[in-house]
Amino acid sequence: MKFLIAGLGSIGRRHLRNLIALGEKDIVLLRSRKATLPDDDLAGYPVETELAGAFKKHKPDAVVISNPTAMHLDVALPAAEAGCHILLEKPVSHLLESLDLLQKTAEKSGSRILVGFQFRYHPTLVKARELILAGSLGKVLSVHVHWGEYLPNWHPWEDYRQSYAARADLGGGVIVTLTHPLDYLRFILGDVSSLWSFNGHLSPLELDVEDAAEIGLKFSNGAIGGVHVNYFQRPPVHRLEIVGTGGTMRWDNADGNLTLQRMPAAFGSYSDLPPAPVTETFALPEGFERNQLFLSQTKHFLEVVRGDAQPVCSLKDGVLALKMALAAHESQKTGKVVPIK
Repeated sequence: MKFLIAGLGSIGRRHLRNLIALGEKDIVLLRSRKATLPDDDLAGYPVETELAGAFKKHKPDAVVISNPTAMHLDVALPAAEAGCHILLEKPVSHLLESLDLLQKTAEKSGSRILVGFQFRYHPTLVKARELILAGSLGKVLSVHVHWGEYLPNWHPWEDYRQSYAARADLGGGVIVTLTHPLDYLRFILGDVSSLWSFNGHLSPLELDVEDAAEIGLKFSNGAIGGVHVNYFQRPPVHRLEIVGTGGTMRWDNADGNLTLQRMPAAFGSYSDLPPAPVTETFALPEGFERNQLFLSQTKHFLEVVRGDAQPVCSLKDGVLALKMALAAHESQKTGKVVPIK
């Protein structure tokens, strides 16, 4: 199979390394040459700078789209039209415009699109979903995610102010850049019916996008909850808590542990002390490290390209995550709850 990687920043290079690790060798690089990383690890691979010429000359079977968010569809639409299978980095775009066209084009050509939400491959988040589907929490009532990062620490080799995450013209902002919880909460708990948000630029960081957001969610199953994301928290934090009628589930990205606390069935009189909760802890596999999320995603993408699997995170899933992100901006502007269609 022949692969074309569009965009060779840090995530594009991660995809390159993982394809190589999985035995793929026929890889073409589509570059703007604006990356701030050295080119040493790209030596030996053919480089193209013009999209149409790259498709005509190399006729790739699959395309990895890892350029800045605002430029995703510039590559995705021609790739889908050519019938290429696509690994499309999240968020799928910064606007909803042309995403319907991408879907229709892919359906016509047979292009299969996998969206790059790597937390869908996180072993203990997958376990959380399994436990909830099995009824281990009873009826889910509330959920909250808190994710804070310090943007200047993401890519120490470059000026954070020039990164896609910090620039409106490249589709940045904390809501779409850290949109993962909006996807994995749908994956774990089901669809969101409406949301509200307060968000804005709160910190001294030099940005022209929002750096903090509080997003309230109402799920179709009746549960309520929220997501907090920010660009200014040190040390970083990424935690999830889900509360149900049968107990509480907590997950921490720092160690990857998932903890489930359940109360035994009530017994005795009202004067009896409540029984201690029963606690189960689910740990990551021994030796697990962050790149395994991306490696699992790449393995799945190879299955999708071969026709052995359907995308576990489809274009529809990616569009719904973007709709929620854009609805958060709309809510901030209008002061209203926004339905998610």
